[in-house]
Amino acid sequence: MMGVFGRHKQKAWFDKLMADERAHFAAVYGRRRVGKTFLITKYFNEKYTFFHTGIANVDMATQLAQFFVSLKKYGDTNVEQPATWFEAFQRLQELIEKSKDKKKVIFIDELPWLDTARSKFLPAFEHFWNHWASGQSNLFLVICGSATSYIINKIFSNKGGLHNRITARIKLEPFTLAETEEFLKAKGFVWNRYQILKAYMVMGGIPYYLEAMDKSQSIDQNIDALFFDKNGLLKQEFFHLYSSLFLNHERHIQIISALAKKKKGLTRTEIIKHTKLGNSGRLTAILEELELSDFLRKYQPYGKVRRESLYQLTDFYSMFYFFFIHKNNASAGDWLTKIDHPQQRAWAGNTFENICLLHVPQIKKALGISGVQTEQYSWRSTSYAGAQIDLVLDRRDEIVNLFEMKFSLNEYTITKKYSTELMNNKAQFIEQTKTKKAVFLSMLTTYGVKQNEYSGMVQNFLEADVLFED
Repeated sequence: MMGVFGRHKQKAWFDKLMADERAHFAAVYGRRRVGKTFLITKYFNEKYTFFHTGIANVDMATQLAQFFVSLKKYGDTNVEQPATWFEAFQRLQELIEKSKDKKKVIFIDELPWLDTARSKFLPAFEHFWNHWASGQSNLFLVICGSATSYIINKIFSNKGGLHNRITARIKLEPFTLAETEEFLKAKGFVWNRYQILKAYMVMGGIPYYLEAMDKSQSIDQNIDALFFDKNGLLKQEFFHLYSSLFLNHERHIQIISALAKKKKGLTRTEIIKHTKLGNSGRLTAILEELELSDFLRKYQPYGKVRRESLYQLTDFYSMFYFFFIHKNNASAGDWLTKIDHPQQRAWAGNTFENICLLHVPQIKKALGISGVQTEQYSWRSTSYAGAQIDLVLDRRDEIVNLFEMKFSLNEYTITKKYSTELMNNKAQFIEQTKTKKAVFLSMLTTYGVKQNEYSGMVQNFLEADVLFED
């Protein structure tokens, strides 16, 4: 597929479903701008038995009028517009039955927008699938939409006619670093991996954001133009992002705002305290929606029980927004004049750690332990102030890796002071966890570690290049 980078797992799913001689109902979901429609369009090469896209913020009459336009485009010869969604889907059934396509692919994009107030869209859609479409062995129905909360609550968690009817949930995640590098190279960028890392820190692996960059400029010039210029494409993206994805998005933003202030994350109890949101099923649903949309991750610190799990912000665009744009009167040139400013260094260090945490399979591969059962944790001392480990790999082969991640422009130097801190962290970890396993100090840095009298205390040295592996 020309123009599609990565997405191997999703394409394999499509291949499997297309080859199966049963009716399939697939929902493609993921955060805004991640490339859902682009992937589907490229995979099917725009060869559909029927295709339609919902329209945002219009009434039922307008939605039906546009659905009628799509019906006519694909061969419906009726002269009258359907008056209800039940009639519209009956007309779609008749259109499909007349089609000579061997595999009848139906793609409804932005489906949540079609379900306007009192339109009875969802009952009609349920009836279409249950009464007829599910019995057609050569039919493949694909839906997607920006409103992730709708897909999760009304389709995946449907208690009515669509309960357990989905045959494939295909999640589209942001690009990995390897996919980001492939994407940028194909677009003519000649940046080194340091600059690609910096781009990932700001935009994550979101194709739309990466596409907006200018290959004739440095990453810092691009950041300044996209985020700090008054007309920057991504300066106002934050509220568009959350409002398009989630119903009653204000509560989602409250949670994201609270998590942005706490690098290591917050427990559910802490989230309730910081946001004043009630301890309810609705809070559970919001956290699930944010996790499924790749805005946060839920993890257990080393030795903690499930109820003490932490929720950590993982969306790089949101991190950058709260660090530099939110409540700041940013203007063109601000980023470029503050390159290597302490605030930028602090942000880069924190964000690099998050990138590493999202690329643990690549780290395991570099260590030669891809096949070894491994638990991933963070750890914080309960008694020694400041002692903490951001990444603990607890391995079945009787080794524990305590990882330190450092982002720097050159080789990282372990000073006498830092070596003392590393040894204290290791000693506190062994004492408090009572581990009987061998404990390896490990470092992952941008360009490696400078060899000196203190570097011998570290068992594993990895460079950022390992994060770019498939």
